[in-house]
Amino acid sequence: MRTYSNHRFTRYLIIVLVSIGIGVAAVYYFSQDEPRTKRVVVAVKAMEEIEFWRVLIDGVNTAAREFGVEVTVIGPPREVEVDLQIELLEAALQQQPDAIVMAAGDFQRLVPVTEAIREANIPLVMIDSAVEGKSARSLIATDNYNAGQKAGQELAALLPPTAKVAIVSFVQGTSTQIDRELGVRSVFEEIPGTEIVGTFYSEGMESVAYDVTKELLHEHPDLDGIVSLNEPSTVGAGRVIRELDLIGDVKLVGFDSSIKEVKLLEEGVLQSIVVQKPFSIGYLGLKTAVSVIDGAKVPPLIHTDSVVINKENMYFEENQKLLFPFVEE
Repeated sequence: MRTYSNHRFTRYLIIVLVSIGIGVAAVYYFSQDEPRTKRVVVAVKAMEEIEFWRVLIDGVNTAAREFGVEVTVIGPPREVEVDLQIELLEAALQQQPDAIVMAAGDFQRLVPVTEAIREANIPLVMIDSAVEGKSARSLIATDNYNAGQKAGQELAALLPPTAKVAIVSFVQGTSTQIDRELGVRSVFEEIPGTEIVGTFYSEGMESVAYDVTKELLHEHPDLDGIVSLNEPSTVGAGRVIRELDLIGDVKLVGFDSSIKEVKLLEEGVLQSIVVQKPFSIGYLGLKTAVSVIDGAKVPPLIHTDSVVINKENMYFEENQKLLFPFVEE
């Protein structure tokens, strides 16, 4: 009971602090005869140490400096805390920023808050993942269906014609998760004799991915390969393969980049990763929001690229920049 109460107190403390911060900025902003800066709230799925979000926020901050924008970045500690993301957005909405940039934690559950943003006449730009409907002026994201296909093709090339594979995903219900899984499945559904034993969810946490994969391999000792759909899911699955001495026996293809994933590539635990460009997503997200505030017409969809990196090409200069992006502290 005490743990639950502490967690609830932390949630409310985060919301209160965000509201105060945005409110102070609003008072300053509206007290000036000539507004000095545009105010934009950027809502990400998680503020924790996942490399993807750190690099994306770096892209946001770089654009903020370039365009002279005052940015407030908000988000729950973990991707699975969708309700907290909704609460943070509702608090930010009350402060009437000039625009909101959002990576949606769920395709369906954030629809009401995005509708509220639209009804308040606050421009909304989506980054990374969307919600159902047309509340946003633009979506800047990886082509996740295509990225899922790339991951499926990478794994398929490593397996016999008849193989058993599994998908270790992250938070069920996000548009990124849905599209990547559809992309992976589209590849294996075209290969007669290949069986997908199921999709298993890590809630975006490495520890959960580890437990899920360990149970998966216990239930399916004849599994040939795994596609993991984000960084924690990839690292968690890789740890199990290493610990059970299944390197080479169970092929692993993952997503995103981190120091842990690079080590797994070098060890041969991980065969390939599909690396996105989060810096570009964050930068373009804020740039697009500025354009909307200024009254410019923006594309409804901007796709950023993804790149397949494996042990053979990981030391290429262009791939080293993706694997080891500069991130501000």
